[in-house]
Amino acid sequence: MAKPPWDAPQDDGRRNEPRRPRALLPALMFTSLTVSVISTLGAPMVPTIAREQHVSLSAAQWVLTATLLAGAIAGPVLGRLGDGPHRRTAIQVSLAGVLVGSVLAATAPALPLLLAGRALQGMGMGLLPLAIAVARDHLPAERMRSGIASLSITTSVGAGIGYPLTGVIAQRLDYRAGFWFAALLSAAALVVVRWVVPEGSSSPQRPLDLVGAALLCSGLALFLLAVGQGVAWGLRSGATLGCLGVGAALLLLWTMQARRTPHPLVDVRLMRNRAVLAANVTALLTGIGMFGVLSLVNLYTQVPAETGYGFDFSLTVTGLVLLPMSLGSLAANRLASALVSRFGPYRVLPLGSLVVSLDLVVLALWRDHVAVLVLGTFLLGAGVGAAYAVMPLLIVRHVPASETGSATSFNQVLRTVGGSVGSAAISAIMLAFTPAGGHVPRDTGYTTALLVTAAATFLGVIAAVALPPRRSTAPAGASAVVTRGHAAKARPVDAAASDTVRRGSGR
Repeated sequence: MAKPPWDAPQDDGRRNEPRRPRALLPALMFTSLTVSVISTLGAPMVPTIAREQHVSLSAAQWVLTATLLAGAIAGPVLGRLGDGPHRRTAIQVSLAGVLVGSVLAATAPALPLLLAGRALQGMGMGLLPLAIAVARDHLPAERMRSGIASLSITTSVGAGIGYPLTGVIAQRLDYRAGFWFAALLSAAALVVVRWVVPEGSSSPQRPLDLVGAALLCSGLALFLLAVGQGVAWGLRSGATLGCLGVGAALLLLWTMQARRTPHPLVDVRLMRNRAVLAANVTALLTGIGMFGVLSLVNLYTQVPAETGYGFDFSLTVTGLVLLPMSLGSLAANRLASALVSRFGPYRVLPLGSLVVSLDLVVLALWRDHVAVLVLGTFLLGAGVGAAYAVMPLLIVRHVPASETGSATSFNQVLRTVGGSVGSAAISAIMLAFTPAGGHVPRDTGYTTALLVTAAATFLGVIAAVALPPRRSTAPAGASAVVTRGHAAKARPVDAAASDTVRRGSGR
């Protein structure tokens, strides 16, 4: 049987070797945590921004939604640019955009410019797939699986760290100080990337699919705009239905175009692999639950006392309530690694989404005590950490090395789209339950939003159970795919890595 093209040995060249191999994984972790902290930066400050900008909570919620939307658009482009010899340059350009956006958000006199700055900050959300691609190419085989799993949970760990940190900064100074802090972080990440990360991969640079990029980005933007503004415009209004219809048509055209072009932005044919399909569908639906908990707990804890519900917490205390999310993610990362070795990734994936879904139901029914909110954020981190740790492992095992950046980028895009849909849907629900002339929604709005996001996340559980193959669909050379990196050059098939693939087959 002929070996698949990605099973062939590749010469990375000394030019593409890490300058400081021991510092590579810490550098990638720092960069990924930085963009995760920055992407969720606006969320804890939504109530504060609403008060200072004199806008409703639903309008201020776009401080988070704009970042997620920009991340969904930037992800596929960065993923494709990263699958080639200029990967480090793509990372640096993205971080430069985050830096400019941070400065713009810190100095913006009005909400529109603040949203523009937050959109630029969203460019950083496309960096995680590039970090995973670097790890696959350059980490030794024995460290690659744990390294990718650690990188994959930086989304939830960074959010848990960022909430209390930015809360302290914003409360002691003002919300603009939080964005100056983001500028400092992104500048430091730029230096670290230049110092440690190798220039690129050995794969030749493919032409950027500009038509595909335009179709995908336009379709996503119109769809998410309709979700976020549907209640304000009217669910049956021409604007809402027009955005949904045109957005759906553009996404359909993009799918057709991607199947025919020789170098698509995202190779949608990889979705034929049921393991990849399961990881992507679950990412989309679990992302709704993750950002549902983050947004709603953040808003609920800061509701003014005169409304009759909520806790009227400061930004600092709200951040501390959300801090257990990081602890849950770290604990789940270690536990998930053991569970994958024991039972295979196909059984761990639905378990993580199930924890998030049950967590949302608990918060919908019992959220009158701070201890319940703290437990809820811990369980969120545990569920998301377990699910997100497994997704890139499934994808890396089932796609060629030359598609790692693009394939993991598309998975990250779907997480981001899920978060965007969740954030926009929450904005719409909050607006629907806000009395005319008021700025604070009724308590039943939170219950409705939590149950809606719980239902969406539970669909992710069903997808994670139903979609994976009953038997491993990894190619014959899958062990070589998994053992890419320095160790693979010395020994094409590492015994431990081969055992990892057998265990990961889900049998």
